Amino acid sequence: MCNPRIGLFLIVSSVLLCAFSFATTIEYDSNAIIINGERRIIISGAIHYPRSTSEMWPDLIKKAKDGGLDAIETYIFWDLHEPVRRQYNFSKNLDFIKFLKNVHEEGLYVVLRIGPYVCAEWNYGGFPMWLHNLPGIQLRTDNAVFKKEMKIFTAKIVTLCKEAGLFAPQGGPIILAQIENEYGDVITNYGEDGNTYIKWCAQMALAQNVGVPWIMCKQNNAPSPIINTCNGYYCDDFKPNNPKSPKMFTENWVGWFQKWGERKPHRTAEDVAFSVARFFQKGGVLQNYYMYHGGTNFGRTAGGPYIITAYDYDAPLDEYGNLNQPKWGHLKNLHAAIKLGEKVLTNGTVIEKQYGDSIYLTTYANNATGQKICFLSNSHNSKDVEVDLQQDGKYYVPAWSVSILQDCNKEVFNTAKVDAQTNVYVKKLSTKLGNSLIWTWASDPIEDTLQAIGTFSASQLLEQKSVTVDASDYLWYMTKVLINETSIWNNATLQVNTAGHVLHAYVNGQYIGPQWGTHDNLSFTYERLVSLKQGTNIISLLSGTVGHAHYGASFDMKQTGIVGGPVKLIATNSGNTLDISKSSWSYKVGLNGEAKRFYDSKIKNGVQWNINNVAVGKPLTWYKTTFKTPEGKDAVVLDFTGLTKGQAWVNGQSIGRYWPTMVADKNGCDNKCDYRGNYGADKCLSGCGEPSQRFYHVPRSFLNNDTNTNTLILFEEMGGSPFNVSTISEIQFASYGEPQGKCGSFQVGEWESRDSVAVVEKVCTGKQLCSINVTSSTFGITKGGTNGQLAVQLLCDGSDPDDNRVQFVHV
Repeated sequence: MCNPRIGLFLIVSSVLLCAFSFATTIEYDSNAIIINGERRIIISGAIHYPRSTSEMWPDLIKKAKDGGLDAIETYIFWDLHEPVRRQYNFSKNLDFIKFLKNVHEEGLYVVLRIGPYVCAEWNYGGFPMWLHNLPGIQLRTDNAVFKKEMKIFTAKIVTLCKEAGLFAPQGGPIILAQIENEYGDVITNYGEDGNTYIKWCAQMALAQNVGVPWIMCKQNNAPSPIINTCNGYYCDDFKPNNPKSPKMFTENWVGWFQKWGERKPHRTAEDVAFSVARFFQKGGVLQNYYMYHGGTNFGRTAGGPYIITAYDYDAPLDEYGNLNQPKWGHLKNLHAAIKLGEKVLTNGTVIEKQYGDSIYLTTYANNATGQKICFLSNSHNSKDVEVDLQQDGKYYVPAWSVSILQDCNKEVFNTAKVDAQTNVYVKKLSTKLGNSLIWTWASDPIEDTLQAIGTFSASQLLEQKSVTVDASDYLWYMTKVLINETSIWNNATLQVNTAGHVLHAYVNGQYIGPQWGTHDNLSFTYERLVSLKQGTNIISLLSGTVGHAHYGASFDMKQTGIVGGPVKLIATNSGNTLDISKSSWSYKVGLNGEAKRFYDSKIKNGVQWNINNVAVGKPLTWYKTTFKTPEGKDAVVLDFTGLTKGQAWVNGQSIGRYWPTMVADKNGCDNKCDYRGNYGADKCLSGCGEPSQRFYHVPRSFLNNDTNTNTLILFEEMGGSPFNVSTISEIQFASYGEPQGKCGSFQVGEWESRDSVAVVEKVCTGKQLCSINVTSSTFGITKGGTNGQLAVQLLCDGSDPDDNRVQFVHV
């Protein structure tokens, strides 16, 4: 149960921005966003309020501000706020008004992306599933049913913001609002209805009279005065469709998301900084990081399908809210350098000059004041250069980098020269928490489903999400088959064609086994040997989903479950085939344990938890234990090694799906990550041969502070063991001298101080933050003039009340 914190840190002063208290006018032209007459460039970062918790918000927002941001961007998640039609929820962690007020109090602006389609790797793209079953509906097109619902929800959000005084003309922080999202990627699939729809979106948004500009990202035909914007890894060459519009980069993808079975993506700090600097070099006005803090897909909110529970995104603030160094610090330094030239960038004239292959000098100058700022870029992916600017000096510009020159004669920043500290968090098994915990267990009561007793029947195989309306990941398909000739069917194959994502089968109450698809091939054919008896045979199929599609044209129509099948029984010896797809099928949504709320120990659900002979390797099994709240303020992290696939709850609150046995490909990772050249999600991968996700975030707000006792409940779908749930606590490596190797595999160099570990332990053990003066005298080196480097790898244990952090720092 650990949460990384930075162990060695640099204190940097920052300018305090005062919260808005008066009406603010928002205007713009092609060179600036004009706030109360002041010409500005805006640096923003995405933080999604439901991917964190309300007690985390102030810290996340403050760190964003300390990192040099002007604004916070967030989506609004329709499915969370209106889970049942006309029944709204804006409480606790869904109180987005409180979140926006927190942003306001910190003196930052807000970019509000209402959508209401959000994509965001979120389940069903953020749409509530009840939309799917409305008669006559088609999503995201010129459809009266959908447009009515979209307008009602958009107006609801706008009204709440107005009532709270959150739009800039009311003195609030919202300076921009977004309608729709990346529709330009799919508009051609909807024909002329797509164009009609996007015009309607614009008109509907403008009719809300919010007093701030509206934007549409990736929408080249956005109707004026809607501002179209760019999303991607690089947007320096993007041009708005209206020459009067500012150039906006609404999603600079600082990393990428991850699916079960995929390797871990990484985008270097150097490349992100290069992208940002090039954007402002070429006239950018607003730049937003997606994500600045990715957070966690709690509950069943992860989309995809197959998106993992962590939404870390390799963001400047990691999943737990800690600084992801050097990315956070490197970008902070970049922001400070860009802000040095804000006035001239938004008011000056621009001149571009080429110095050979891929080398450009862009000069922004204000002739009236004499102010200048220059961007000197080298976009070659391998060739470093030295550029002679004559009277302004010579400058070494590495490949794939941008230098920012204050007054065009002093380099204040280069995107490839990282001065920020580096830290990498590593979690390794140390203490087996399971050894000290008492586990109890209960089988999910499935007697009714094994008897084919459901809640309704149909003479066909139905599409899963249409039946479940996403009330559960699970749907039972059950039928009875009459067999007259035992000799033919006592050795047969059950064959099920399914649209995924996971399938379990029972025949006559006997568990046959599971099968599942992959992130790139969701559909599969389930095949298992079965033995049928004479008379009535009962076949019970449990279909499981792992998040619903969130992106693409008509993504809402992508099918799940055993829709249409076919489902067949094939006699092994004779080859006789019995297609039972058109049989009478009985259906039941979800698990009985879900319906009885086994996951919530606060209610009386009648479950009898078994104390003795804890079942291991048994599918559809619930486990329960209790643990004390670790001292301190850091988040808790659970290591689910030993489990297979399922869901977890702490004190009745879901921390998401887990699937540690879904291991990434063993090939394709490279320890040498070259920041140079265009980035893609298949570049700089790590985690080959490892679980896509092993560690799971438990926010402090999920824990009990009064009784200090918490309940952890697991639902094991495929059969695993809870006894290896573990945490860690030790300083793994500390050497002052000439340490060799890299993060995770340090070795002592040719010389070192014998006091290395003792010094670090004395200063850092048991502390949330520690700072060490890295000098020879600190480490007992008396030889004159001998200077070394310090490498520290730290790990900590949530079970130790004095040290519940994970730290791994290399400086």
